[in-house]
Amino acid sequence: MARRYMGREHAGHTLQTTALINEVFLRLVDGKGVRWQDRAHFFAVAARLMRRTLVDYARRHHAGKRGGDAIIVSLDETAIVSQERSAELIAIDEALSRLAARDARKSQIVELRFFGGLSVEETAEVLTISPRTVKREWSLARAWLYCVLTTGEAPEG
Repeated sequence: MARRYMGREHAGHTLQTTALINEVFLRLVDGKGVRWQDRAHFFAVAARLMRRTLVDYARRHHAGKRGGDAIIVSLDETAIVSQERSAELIAIDEALSRLAARDARKSQIVELRFFGGLSVEETAEVLTISPRTVKREWSLARAWLYCVLTTGEAPEG
């Protein structure tokens, strides 16, 4: 997962793949008393920690550069963290938090696919739903997030 995020970064980028993996690992083992229920629980926590790590990094490096007009971003599976993308990542995180308040499962699907790097089939297995449901809700979640990210407003319904 980390290699995919960092693979397209410019050579001088300060966050390295190994550092990202180490940070997520430290956060995983720091969770004292976590009782892993199953594979799904592990992947959900790992994806959430990857998201938190990437967003925290982006916020630290671009705290003063937020604001202004809405940021148009693409929710594709090859998103990376770079100085240009940090503001986009922060906007995605904020929009994803809004989505979670409306529909937790769609938010989980986005988190597992976008931040966790899981395929449709892997996401379906983790959430114990059909791949068809993952595809449908992934599509709806992307459309909802696109609307929020481009207009700043959540669509009705």
